[in-house]
Amino acid sequence: MPDQSQPPASDRFKAEMPQIPGVTGQAARRSGPGGGPWLVVGGLAAVLVAVFVGGRVLSKSRRAETIAASVAPPAAQIDVPSTSAVPDLPVPVATESDPVVAQVGDLAKPWDSRQFTFRNRGTGENVPALLIRLPGGAGTQPAGYWALAMKAAYGNCGLEYVQDMARLRNDYSFRNANHPMIGNPCSRTVFDPLKYASIGGNVLARGAVLQGSDLRPPLGIEVRIKGREILAVSME
Repeated sequence: MPDQSQPPASDRFKAEMPQIPGVTGQAARRSGPGGGPWLVVGGLAAVLVAVFVGGRVLSKSRRAETIAASVAPPAAQIDVPSTSAVPDLPVPVATESDPVVAQVGDLAKPWDSRQFTFRNRGTGENVPALLIRLPGGAGTQPAGYWALAMKAAYGNCGLEYVQDMARLRNDYSFRNANHPMIGNPCSRTVFDPLKYASIGGNVLARGAVLQGSDLRPPLGIEVRIKGREILAVSME
C-alpha cells in the first residue's frame, strides 16, 4: 500500500524548487523580469515604426523645401548704373585750314567748356587747349569766350580747369574762390579767368595770377566767330 505519510511526487518537486522573492507560481514564470520576449519584440517593433515614420516625415519636409525653392520668385535685382561713360565728343583740332573748334550754342551756360587741340603753325606742335564760356558775355561774340593753351607758359606742366571749390581749398590752399579757376598742379598757381595781368609793353593777358610762382597768365588763343562757328585762329 502506498505510504500515506509521504506527499505526492509533484508536490515534492514543487517544494524542492527554489523560491525567488517576489516571484511565485506559474504566473511569475510566464511574466518574468522585463515582461518576457513578447515585450522585447513589441519594443523593437515600436522603434522600427518610429524610425520609419520619422524618416517619411523628414523626407516629405525636405521635398517640400526643394519644391518651394524651385517655385520661389527670383530675388529682386538692384539696378546698378553702368560704369561705362558716355563717349566724349571727338576733340577738334584747330588748324590753319580748319580752325573750327565749336558751334555757337555748344557752350550754353557760363563756365561751360570744350577741349580742343591747337596746331602751332610755327612749330607744328599740337597743343592741348580749352575754350571756356565766360559769364556776362554774349555767346555770339568773341568776348563771351576765353581760349587758352593748357600748358604752362614756362615749363612742361599741364594746366587744369578746376570747377570744384573744395578742390581749390584742399589741393591749392586757395580759399577765396567763388568761380572756377585755372590751376597749375605743379606749382599750385591759381589763375583767374575774369582778371587781366600785364605781360609787358602795355599788353594785357587774361588769367591773372592770384597765387603761386608762375610768372605770367596762360598763353592765350585768339577766338573769332564766323556765322555759327567758333574759330581758334592764333596763339601767343
